[in-house]
Amino acid sequence: MSNPLLQPSLLPFQMPDFAGIAADHYVEAIRAGIEEQSDQLRALCADTAEPTFENTIEAFELTGETLRRAVQAFGVVKPSHGTEEVLAAHAEIQRMLSAHHDDVHLDARLYARLCQAPSEGLEPEQARLREETLRRFRQAGADVDPEAQQRLRELNAELSELSAEFSRRQLAGQNAAAVHFEDPADLQGLSDAETSAAAAAALSAGYDGGYLLTLVLPTGQPALARLNQASSRKRLFEASVGRGQDGEYATLHLARDMAQLRAVRADLLGYANHAEYVLESQTAPSLEAVRERLLGLAERAMANARAEHELLEQYAELPVRPWDWSFYSELVKRDRYNLDTAALRPWFELNAVLERGVFEAAHQLYGLTFAERYDLPTYHPDVRVWEVYNEDGSALGLFLGDFFARPTKAGGAWMNSLRLGASAFFELPVVVNNSNIAPPGNGPALLSLDEVRTLFHEFGHALHGLFSAARYPSLAGTAVPRDFVEYPSQVNEMWALHPRILATYAFHYETGEPLPEGTAEAIESAALWGEGYATTEYLAAALLDLAWHTLAPGEHIDDVPAFEDQVLRDAGLDPDLVPPRYRTGYFKHIFDGAYAAGYYSYIWSQILDADTVEWFEENGGLERANGDRFRHELLSRGNTRDPLDSFRALRGRDPEIGPLLARRGLGD
Repeated sequence: MSNPLLQPSLLPFQMPDFAGIAADHYVEAIRAGIEEQSDQLRALCADTAEPTFENTIEAFELTGETLRRAVQAFGVVKPSHGTEEVLAAHAEIQRMLSAHHDDVHLDARLYARLCQAPSEGLEPEQARLREETLRRFRQAGADVDPEAQQRLRELNAELSELSAEFSRRQLAGQNAAAVHFEDPADLQGLSDAETSAAAAAALSAGYDGGYLLTLVLPTGQPALARLNQASSRKRLFEASVGRGQDGEYATLHLARDMAQLRAVRADLLGYANHAEYVLESQTAPSLEAVRERLLGLAERAMANARAEHELLEQYAELPVRPWDWSFYSELVKRDRYNLDTAALRPWFELNAVLERGVFEAAHQLYGLTFAERYDLPTYHPDVRVWEVYNEDGSALGLFLGDFFARPTKAGGAWMNSLRLGASAFFELPVVVNNSNIAPPGNGPALLSLDEVRTLFHEFGHALHGLFSAARYPSLAGTAVPRDFVEYPSQVNEMWALHPRILATYAFHYETGEPLPEGTAEAIESAALWGEGYATTEYLAAALLDLAWHTLAPGEHIDDVPAFEDQVLRDAGLDPDLVPPRYRTGYFKHIFDGAYAAGYYSYIWSQILDADTVEWFEENGGLERANGDRFRHELLSRGNTRDPLDSFRALRGRDPEIGPLLARRGLGD
């Protein structure tokens, strides 16, 4: 069978022909794509014409289309449907891509030619492309001596292998850590649908019976808020925080080695540590500014968390341990705010939330419409496809939704792109949203309030990709600094509970009754409750990330749990009271993702997000004029100009932190 990835797809929107793609096709196509781009770059370097933007910077940007096509397809499939064959291919692909990245960015002739391309007389996007291209080469080591470059190649190859192994073990360990219960009484508090899903999960995993609670990626497991039995909560919590600690799926040694190799690499490149290396390309001004912001917020957040804990123990009339926190927090919401979030699930049916909520908000703000397509092949039967149209009826792109958890899928929720919408390649965007909603079995998929917000959040990333108006792929869509990329998606969460949107989707799946009057107000009133805990667990993870990535070369960590504990206590946090959202053993974002030394970016982006929410509210909220302005000045721009300039063009000034402090209850 011919390889569908070795030529442009003839399907609509250049959608990959997943029906004909096997795991070895990705390996073959990426190998061929590397050879093709290498030939193109040799020809570029051999060009005797005077370097110009067009024949040098742009020419370099447009090389490697076969490789780009194959990497994007594999980048979608690997975390979403990581079969044994795909994971085996991943290790080989990582090795090839790491070596090729170094071959390109450490090529002295190529770098010299790129530097010779003039900077005068360029259009803004051209100037941005030149600037970003040269920065990437410098950060890869193009300016260091040949001996250091050889060491960089070795470090990058080793890091690639460690990351692939962390990825394999983390997913396998998460599946293995699922908690099996024999007695249905152990699951008291869960709904009938959740109990049935747990029974189905047990059978699927090979048990003769009983109930299996699978894990999600973060420390906090959703069922902890509803399980009545403290012993059941404890088993689930301990399974969660124990991931990666030891045994067949141990990951702590991999994380430790990766952090140390990153420190050595940063030193070779002239940086004090890996965090400084990363921050050079972010919007945050410095490592010290990030550290100061996190520590300042941590002190306030921990004080709020302690106050919350005192109130929880009053309600519980006994000591509240970490596995009890979510359960008693729900009781406080119920008693103090007349809000039972678990009871809201029947009003949040997946299809209704998606099509009459998420899509409706995009229609009202941007004029978009959606038509589901059933004719395009996908990489898994769960994946659904919608064609997205502008208000004038023109095609905007494709949106793929992959919503349900499965053993081959990484935990969490995320967005990928199959096509970036770069006009230089005459392509329209194809974007994918992933989440890990528990499969519903024979009934409807009913969502928690957090899962509703996640759908809106991830679709904010999708809009960022769909609205791309960039010419060049490396500047398109979500290809912005890591501490900016979460900002548009966080803004999109504001529409989840907007009265006009809520009124279109929140109906009881059986009776058709609308959400009870006053529920949205109760949710808003309770918004600050639990922010102490939520902010603290997030900041704890962000501080762990920075601690790992400010290590000096040779600064070896022997006892990882003791290291974690010391880092958090030095910051004024109490991990016995509020554990970090991710511990090292399953901190996928930083050891198998793009967030190393960048997990702080969520709170950094929220400064922009909260300020922008205030702008929407000041200008009438859910109005087309506001959506059009947000699309034009920010969502469509990608990295074609400094992203903070896009924020200033929207807001009319620099960002201010006040709205975020108010949102999280951290103001004076």
